[in-house]
Amino acid sequence: MNNLLSCSALRWLLPVLALLCSGLAHAQPEPIKFGQVDKPDLTAAPFARDSAEAVVLCDFGRSRMEGKGAGLQVVFERITRIKILKKAGFEHATVEIPLYHRDGDQEKLSALRGYTYNLVNGAIERTKFDATGAFVEKRTPTTDIQKFTLPNVREGSVIEYAYTLRSDFLFNFQDWSFQQAIPVRWSEYRVSIPTFYKYKIIYQGSQAFDVNLARFGTVGLSLDDKVPTGAGLSAGTSTGTLSVTASTEEHQWVRKNVPAFRPELYMTTPRDYVDRLDFELTGEQWSENNYHDLTGTWPKINSLLLADEDFGGRLNHAGPLKDQVTGLAARYPAVVDRAAAVRQTVMAALRYDGHDWYRAQTPLRKALDAHRGSAADVNLLLIAALREAGIDAHPLLLSTRDHGRISKEFPMLDRFNYVVALVPLADGKDLLVDATEPVLPCGTLPERCLNSVGRLVLPKDGEGRWIDLTPTQRQVRFQQVALTLDAQGGLQGKVHDERGGYAGAQARAELASLGEKKYLAGLLQRHDAWAVPKLTVGQAEAVEKPLTLDYEFTQPPAGNATAGTFYLSPLSEFGPGQNPFRHQDRAFPIDFGMMQEETLLVTLTLPAGYEVASLPKPAVVELPDQGGRFIYNVAAVSPGVVQLTSRLNLRKPVYAASEYANLRELYGQLMARQGEKLIIQKKSGG
Repeated sequence: MNNLLSCSALRWLLPVLALLCSGLAHAQPEPIKFGQVDKPDLTAAPFARDSAEAVVLCDFGRSRMEGKGAGLQVVFERITRIKILKKAGFEHATVEIPLYHRDGDQEKLSALRGYTYNLVNGAIERTKFDATGAFVEKRTPTTDIQKFTLPNVREGSVIEYAYTLRSDFLFNFQDWSFQQAIPVRWSEYRVSIPTFYKYKIIYQGSQAFDVNLARFGTVGLSLDDKVPTGAGLSAGTSTGTLSVTASTEEHQWVRKNVPAFRPELYMTTPRDYVDRLDFELTGEQWSENNYHDLTGTWPKINSLLLADEDFGGRLNHAGPLKDQVTGLAARYPAVVDRAAAVRQTVMAALRYDGHDWYRAQTPLRKALDAHRGSAADVNLLLIAALREAGIDAHPLLLSTRDHGRISKEFPMLDRFNYVVALVPLADGKDLLVDATEPVLPCGTLPERCLNSVGRLVLPKDGEGRWIDLTPTQRQVRFQQVALTLDAQGGLQGKVHDERGGYAGAQARAELASLGEKKYLAGLLQRHDAWAVPKLTVGQAEAVEKPLTLDYEFTQPPAGNATAGTFYLSPLSEFGPGQNPFRHQDRAFPIDFGMMQEETLLVTLTLPAGYEVASLPKPAVVELPDQGGRFIYNVAAVSPGVVQLTSRLNLRKPVYAASEYANLRELYGQLMARQGEKLIIQKKSGG
């Protein structure tokens, strides 16, 4: 596989029969023993060539099942050992372990232990981790995070920790990532699964395993109550409990010398691209003719959600804003206008608290009384209010960019973490409405939601459908600059800067967060020599229009200015500053989320008696298949006046990894052209 670009190219499905073809293979010895660190790992010699801040020496995990009451639970054990090479690597001494919970049940952590090893005067010094210092942080409505930090960490330390996690959620069988943010010398995962449970095992990765073994085994289970026998189960003697022996599928996967995952600009979560294994519970089979299909289907998920009090139940009650929205139909007969008015009503009553989820775990009235709520609180309230206003509105499930990709092939509800409203329009189009971001106009989703597709939930089973989340709104920036150069090399400038679409939303959010003074300071970070007495912000509240910035500046002559000749790159002061694509290659898509448009017009007035020695040649750079274009031009529009034009259009929200080289080259050409220096000199005989 060359690139991680699609579900078929991303993932190798490993069905049971294929994996068990090596049924006679035997598992190798365990790669690590807790508490037994190798002394050479504490020296610098083995890591002399490593440029990373830390290296995972070994990451070893094992999952199995054991009896609990009348059922089974998954037991996951892990040992991780990391070499700290630089101070920047100290952050790897803080560990986060996700713990899933639902309906009163909670995954439980035990046997948490750890050491930090240092070499002191040639001897190994061990500092024990005190598990009482660990604490739990709530992260999402279904996930808590167990956090702890290993002590006495220095450059050259080796840290090690281990724990056991028990889970009653058989559908939440522990996944495994072979690739991390730092290099991994050895990553190994072993699983033992009773054959009466069927899992689909999905490998996402660009490289083959170094070890990939599978065999049949057996396991003894102790259960409180009798379970059906057959297909690998044989009942044993029991006094109060039932002892059974089950056949198992044993797997061992190893990846060696896995490179660090390199995050890039314009990407979704690393989880979408790192080398990893995922497990999906598809069924259980207690006898040859007794197979129970546990695979989810989209109609099943649709019915489940509508029957859920925290989802469909919130939409079935009279909206808490009923009195405020019932009169809007008469005032706004057009559906789009009325939807915008309802959205404004919701935003005025309830503020988004930054937490993303699709289920409202408490009644909407409670969130309304607190004037704060999650994305689910806000947008389920929005849907209820739209319906009260006579608008046909339905929930649309999606996954935010930092949560991960949705697979149409595998119906899994936990892959979603967000809900918005969909309003079907008379022309066959859909209006997507979100009430969490006042800086956006109605019908524009927040940038965090621009993640491929969403799933529409409709009242009748089977009517749900996929909705393309690609926005019609673009990220637009237009700058018009008037520059005047004096005979000493000083500059005066007048700038009109418009930021429309998503660029306007970003600017408005920054202004609201920082305030005008700090925002201006950030705007001028690149321009130490500028003096800007005043910045005027326009249309800040008119979110349907571009936000405008108008300011004037002065810049004194450069200290090395040569009398009679000046070298000036007018566009470079207002362009991106650097190529965002610095690396030679990229293994995953470039995901902007939306189309891009940047226009920069600079009019330069020269001092009397001066001219440009020669005008740079114009340039047009086209991406293949009309994917985008960069246009550059410099022209003398009148005596002593030069106009420079730079236009960039990116016509696709997402570019495949195979298009990276062309996109990088386009930006390289943009940077080179915007950096071209004009040679401004006195006219001959002047």
